[in-house]
Amino acid sequence: MARSLYEWLWQHEFWLPPGITWEDMQESEDTHYPQPRDLLLSIPFALILVVIRCAFERAIALPLSTKLGVRDKQRPKAQPNPVLETFYSTCRKNPEEDELLSLAKKCDLPVRKVEKWFRRRRNMDRPSLSKKFSEACWRFSFYIISFFTGLAVLYNKPWLWDHRECWTGYPQQPLQPSLFWYYMLELSFYWSLVFTLPFDVKRKDFKEQIVHHAATIFLISFSYCANYIRIGTLVMVIHDASDCFLEPTKIFNYMKWRKTCDSLFMIFSAVFLISRLVIYPYTVLYNTYYYSMEIFQPFFGYYFVNVLLIILQLLHVFWSYLIIRMVYKFILQGTMEKDMRSDTEESDKDEERDKIREKEKNGITYFSNVTSNGYIQRNGSEPLDNRAHLANGHAKER
Repeated sequence: MARSLYEWLWQHEFWLPPGITWEDMQESEDTHYPQPRDLLLSIPFALILVVIRCAFERAIALPLSTKLGVRDKQRPKAQPNPVLETFYSTCRKNPEEDELLSLAKKCDLPVRKVEKWFRRRRNMDRPSLSKKFSEACWRFSFYIISFFTGLAVLYNKPWLWDHRECWTGYPQQPLQPSLFWYYMLELSFYWSLVFTLPFDVKRKDFKEQIVHHAATIFLISFSYCANYIRIGTLVMVIHDASDCFLEPTKIFNYMKWRKTCDSLFMIFSAVFLISRLVIYPYTVLYNTYYYSMEIFQPFFGYYFVNVLLIILQLLHVFWSYLIIRMVYKFILQGTMEKDMRSDTEESDKDEERDKIREKEKNGITYFSNVTSNGYIQRNGSEPLDNRAHLANGHAKER
């Protein structure tokens, strides 16, 4: 059964253009082609990157955050409550109104205190500012290394300047060692992001991030097996270009350097919109859809790789929409809005309102008590019982 599935999966009709078989892709001493088994190396490399990341964040990023004045906000802790904790961990983190009423009855607490408990409990699970800073530092370091590695690998390659060269001699294009290691670097990094996904900062586009990582891993893996190496390297360089500006924007935001953050965000927005909505469609999508047909006829791999590339483009459009909204509000308001992708901490203003309500309530109670006893004291003045009232409304000391 396994052998039949293996033979079906690796039919040359799926991976290679018409007229080309796996026999035509046999290696020699001087010629090496991508081998699917090479992709297994990305798993141990990804684990190594996870270890390097942990060491980097603890030894470099966290101390750097302290020196740069990144301070974690002191969050009030939710009081231990087994009933609420069980509901929080097994049912949902943000209960509905009827659920709040039911929980309040079970715990014999006011509904407002139950709401406050869940608000504090959710804030306890949110990542600290230093964690966000450390994660941004790690990604910034990687994207810088990856981007300049890609430029160093591709600057003398003909397909960087003439995109039709991506298909010259395809699929019998020998694999160069520099391209192999560049591929392994990128694929290992995205595998490492998948491994650390449960522990990373969760943003509002968490589901889109999962789709992005999955599409990227499938795209890199498939392009390697089908020897779409040249087009794959273009995709990776284009993506890394804008990410090099996104992460430092986050870093300066956490440092509260607003002007620097705003300036970097505008640069990032321009680079992102140009690279993802202009360069990527022309250099990659148009290239794979149109130029490739000058060399071979459509086959399964042609359709599959284009579907993956279009999925990435749809994600580009989604993120571009969010970026354009932020830029629009920045132009109108003059200040940068908080990252709409971030799962921001719930404001303590609700708690402040609760305190104000309690103070007002206590003040009303105090006022009603003292007036019922005929006793009002303001600013240290004496009780009215010690004063004699005159007809003209003035008080005279006895």
